[in-house]
Amino acid sequence: MSKPLSALTRIAAGLGLAAALAATPAAATELTFFYPVAVGGPVTKIIDDMAAAFEKDNPGIRVKPVYSGSYQDTITKVVTAVKGGDAPHVSVLLSTDMYTLIDEDAVVPFDDLVKTAEERAWMTSFYPGFMQNSQTGGKTWGIPFQRSTVVMYWNKELFTQAGLDPERPPQNWNELIEYGKKLTKRDAAGNVTTWGVQVPSSGFPYWLFQTFTTQNGIELMNAAGNETYFDKPEVVEALQYWVDLSRKHGIHPPGVVEWGTTPKDFFERKAAIIYTTTGNLTNIRANAGFDFGVAMLPAGKRLGSPTGGGNFHVFKRSTPEEREAALKFVRWMTTPQRAAEWSIATGYVAVSPAAWETDTMKKYVADFPAPTVARDQLEYAVAELSTHENQRVTKALNDGLQAALNGTKTPEQAMRDAQREAERILRAYR
Repeated sequence: MSKPLSALTRIAAGLGLAAALAATPAAATELTFFYPVAVGGPVTKIIDDMAAAFEKDNPGIRVKPVYSGSYQDTITKVVTAVKGGDAPHVSVLLSTDMYTLIDEDAVVPFDDLVKTAEERAWMTSFYPGFMQNSQTGGKTWGIPFQRSTVVMYWNKELFTQAGLDPERPPQNWNELIEYGKKLTKRDAAGNVTTWGVQVPSSGFPYWLFQTFTTQNGIELMNAAGNETYFDKPEVVEALQYWVDLSRKHGIHPPGVVEWGTTPKDFFERKAAIIYTTTGNLTNIRANAGFDFGVAMLPAGKRLGSPTGGGNFHVFKRSTPEEREAALKFVRWMTTPQRAAEWSIATGYVAVSPAAWETDTMKKYVADFPAPTVARDQLEYAVAELSTHENQRVTKALNDGLQAALNGTKTPEQAMRDAQREAERILRAYR
């Protein structure tokens, strides 16, 4: 039979119980994380693994990734959720959705979340080129994560067969036409079996078009996101050049070219040169059964590409604890080491100079230097098209581009109509 506890023993036991209760972790802070799956590859597994690793490092926080379709699907779902009072805590969305998220009063600027000097230094650690679509009105609304530029991929075997130097891609617009003519192949019946050049015009037509306008020395919008310049002569000239690749020179597929099938056409040797995102680099490296090259886009009046891709955003309808957890998650995901690992796994550009200084990245590019192309092209990059009512404005431009590529409108008429519609949409913001 046990002896009764002395008063001292009872007090000690009570203190032990209190200590045990104090050591019991509080209920975990749960974060809903909307993530767009828009580029090929096992991206969802990578995100799941990163979320699990974050939870291991941060036992008091749980992250629930929600795979929300394309970028367009995701912004639609996010805006609907915001209006219904059920917004996620954090999401990766196109950097160009910044004005839409601000206009919907959906997100909180990171300036309101950071508290320490270390956190403020982190906010300034990213490439300036990526911050052009992340900041407005003196505040930082997005943190770069899966960012990109458009680059050129070429099939070195097809270059050799065409009598071209496989190590020297076209350097300018004239050479792109010259090379394209040598690379385009036709069968005995005159049907094209390999196109010299392929630039996709579905999915993100405006983004690929911005490569040509940037190289022709003009930007499509102002920094305030309330003016567009679609009908400027330099813009019309850029569109005429794209149209002429097919209609005049016969080196580019006619009509609208699918975004999603362009890498596959490259793998199957149906296209010798393609323009696509750096986010396809790992996919192309894994699936191209031939030696390929990656280079900056050919210059017009200048070199250039728009930046692209997604930023982290933190949403307003959340508790202080949830915002603090969301900031911790975004910081964790964008550390130099993880930015390097993410870049290697996906092909996106590592978003900070410090990521390129990690041993992991140095070793990777020593064996495979292609990722440095997009990084170096940032020197010539401009902000991706982003305005208030961005979905509607880009649709007006996309419709015009596809009308010109399909031949139902001249480039001049297509851009004039797109500008008229954009002005109507943006009038309220001026």
